[in-house]
Amino acid sequence: MENLNDEIQKAFEVIKDGGIILYPTDTVWGIGCDATNAEAVAKIYKLKQRAETQSMIVLMNGERMMYNVFNDIPEVAWQILDFAENPTTLVLDNPRNVAKNIIATDKTLAVRIIKEPFCFKLLERMKKPIVSTSANISGQATPKSFKEINPEIIKGVDYVVNLQRDKIAGKPSTIIKLTSDSQVKIIRK
Repeated sequence: MENLNDEIQKAFEVIKDGGIILYPTDTVWGIGCDATNAEAVAKIYKLKQRAETQSMIVLMNGERMMYNVFNDIPEVAWQILDFAENPTTLVLDNPRNVAKNIIATDKTLAVRIIKEPFCFKLLERMKKPIVSTSANISGQATPKSFKEINPEIIKGVDYVVNLQRDKIAGKPSTIIKLTSDSQVKIIRK
C-alpha cells in the first residue's frame, strides 16, 4: 500500500508541474497528464506523433468530476455505466473546464470513470481529470504489457509509474458515443 501511495505522490508532483506520465490503467498502459493543461496535452500529441485532430480519452473518478466537465449528461450514460461489465468509455457532447486541444473537432470528449486503485486515488489527489491514451507511437500496435512499450515513449515521458509492470493488459475499453439528442453509437466493442 505504501508503494501505491508513493507512486501516487510522485505522479501527482509531475502532473502538477505540467509533466506527462506513463502509467497502468484499468485496460492498457497509458500516457497521461492534467486534462486541463493544454501545454501538457500538446506534449502527449508530440510524443505519440499524433495529429491534434485525433482525440484522446480522459479519465474521471465519479459523478462530481463528470458534472464539472459536462453540463448535460444523458440519463442513458449512467445506465450504460451501471450495466457495463468491462471498462467503458463514453463520448459526450460539449465538454467544458478541460484543455481545448483535448476536445474533438465535433465538440465531444471521450471519458471513462475509473475504479482501478492507482488511477482512482491519483484523480482523487488531483481533483481534475487526467488524459489517458495508449502508450504507443500513433499507428503502431497498442502494447499489451510494459515490456512491449516503445523505448521512445518511455524516454519521452517525465515519469514512469513503478506499479503493475508485469501485468498483461486486457483489451481496450468499449467506446460508446452518446449525443445530446439521445443517439447511441458503438464505436469500439
